[in-house]
Amino acid sequence: MKILLKWLLNAGALLLVAAVFSGVQVESFGSALWAVVVISLLNTLVRPVLILLTLPVTLITVGLFLFVINGLMLWSASGMLGGLHVAGFWAAVWGAILYSLLGLAIESLLARLFPQQ
Repeated sequence: MKILLKWLLNAGALLLVAAVFSGVQVESFGSALWAVVVISLLNTLVRPVLILLTLPVTLITVGLFLFVINGLMLWSASGMLGGLHVAGFWAAVWGAILYSLLGLAIESLLARLFPQQ
């Protein structure tokens, strides 16, 4: 139940990013749900490899390069889906930053709703 709620809230967060930032466009809530699924898969499968390959750059930038990797994940998802459009690389980075901040808020909310015992 927690995962389903997390996906629904993340889809809403992606729609909110699209509403406040013109560089990201989402056609519908269904498109946002598919985008969340694809982003989750990319973050599970591809992101760890990218983090490992770019570890020196990430260490030099004190972790700030992770925002670039998050932007690449969002940009890649937009290339795979028809309902998600990102204007370019830097739009993807800024959209990913906003999406990450909303994701932190969602994680905090879910931790309060579903406390671990």
